[in-house]
Amino acid sequence: MMKKKASQQKLRSRWKRNLFATLIFAFCLGSFVYFQARYIGITASLKPRLDQKPQIAFLFIARNRLPLEFVWDAFFLGEDGKFSIYVHSRPGFVLSEATTQSKYFLNRQVNDSIQVEWGEATMIEAERVLLRHALRDPFNHRFVFLSDSCIPLYSFSYTYNYIMSTETSFVDSFADTKDKRYNPRMNPVIHVDNWRKGSQWVVLNRKHAEIVVNDTIVLPMFQQHCRRKSLPEFWRDRPVPAEGWKEHNCIPDEHYVQTLLAQKGVDSELTRRSLTHSAWDLTSTKSNERRGWHPMTYKFSDATPHLIQSIKGIDNINYETEYRREWCTSKGKPAPCFLFARKFTRPAALRLLRESILLKDKEQDS
Repeated sequence: MMKKKASQQKLRSRWKRNLFATLIFAFCLGSFVYFQARYIGITASLKPRLDQKPQIAFLFIARNRLPLEFVWDAFFLGEDGKFSIYVHSRPGFVLSEATTQSKYFLNRQVNDSIQVEWGEATMIEAERVLLRHALRDPFNHRFVFLSDSCIPLYSFSYTYNYIMSTETSFVDSFADTKDKRYNPRMNPVIHVDNWRKGSQWVVLNRKHAEIVVNDTIVLPMFQQHCRRKSLPEFWRDRPVPAEGWKEHNCIPDEHYVQTLLAQKGVDSELTRRSLTHSAWDLTSTKSNERRGWHPMTYKFSDATPHLIQSIKGIDNINYETEYRREWCTSKGKPAPCFLFARKFTRPAALRLLRESILLKDKEQDS
C-alpha cells in the first residue's frame, strides 16, 4: 500500500514538472513569436523612412485658409515622401474638411499659432513657430517660407532639385548704408555693420533654421527697437502717439533673419538672393510714408503667359547699395532666379493653372 502511494506521488510530481515545463516552453515560444512580430512590424514601418529622400518643409504664413491651395495641390501631387507642410494661421483656425479641399493641407496648421500684426515682431515670431515644428522631423533638410498668395512657377521635381542642389540657404540679404530703419538703440547688441535688409521669403538649411529658433539675443532687440511707425489710419484703433516724431519706423520681417545670420558670421554660407519674386510698384502708392511697403497684386487680367515668362526670364538681380549683381545659377550653370512668385489673387492663379502656364519644367518652357 505504501509503495503504491509513493508511486502515485511520483507520477503526480512528474506530471506537474512536465506541465510546468510545457507552460514555460509555451510562454517562451509565445513571447518569441510576439516580439518577432513586433520587430518585423517596427522595421517594416521604419524602412520607408530609412529609404526616404531628404524633405523640403513648406512653411505657409496665412491669415486663415489658403486661397491658392488648388495650385499647390497640383504641385505636390505624386511627390509624397519628398516634402512636408506646416501652416501658420490665426489662433484657433483649423484646416479641416470644411476649410480645405486639399488632402495635403488637411490638419497641417500648427497648434500654437499667434496673432500676427503686419509690420510688427509677431511676424518673425510666427516664422519661428513654424520652424520649431518643422525641425522636429529630422528628414526636413530645407525650410521654405511662403505666403498665402504665393504660387510655384515650375514643377515639384525641378523645384526640389534646384533647392537641394546646394548646401547654402537662399536669403535675400544686403547692406544698405542709406537705410534709416536701423535704430542706434540696438547697439552694441546689434552693430550697424551687421544690419541687413531683404525679403522675408527665405529658404533655410537645417543649420540656419536652428540658429533662428535658438536665438535669444537678436529677437529681443527687434521686439523693442524695430517696430512699424504708427500711421494716421491706425490711430482710431490705437492711442495717438504722444511724441510721434520720436517713433522709429522699422519692418522686422525684412531685417531679422538677414541681420541674425550676419551677427552669427555665416554670410558666406548664403546664396544672397530670394527664390520668390515680388513686384514693387512705387508709382501707385499714395504717400512717401507707405511707398514700396506692399508688392503688386496680380489679378485675373494680369495672369498671362507673358507675365509668367517675364518672371521666369529673370537671370540676375542688381543690388545697387552694394554695387553687386547676382547672376543666378543652379548646379554651376545659369538658371532662373525665381521658383515662386507673389501676390496672386485666386482668379489669377486659377486662370494660370487652367491654361497650363504653371508647373512646367524649365525644359518645357523653351
